[in-house]
Amino acid sequence: MIELNVPNITCDECAATIKRAVKGVDEGARCDVDIDSKRVRVESPYPVMDFVEALEEVGYTALVPRH
Repeated sequence: MIELNVPNITCDECAATIKRAVKGVDEGARCDVDIDSKRVRVESPYPVMDFVEALEEVGYTALVPRH
């Protein structure tokens, strides 16, 4: 499971854009966008940086949280 913090998520349209960007990397990915917590969770075998780059391409800052 990939988890990203995306501080500039503000609305449902943001969530839809993010989901399209994730699907552009991996059509089979499962993606959950939580607008309130500003988190995106992705289930995919693809590397996290593929999703970070895809979100940046559509205008969103994606940060990998430190655990």
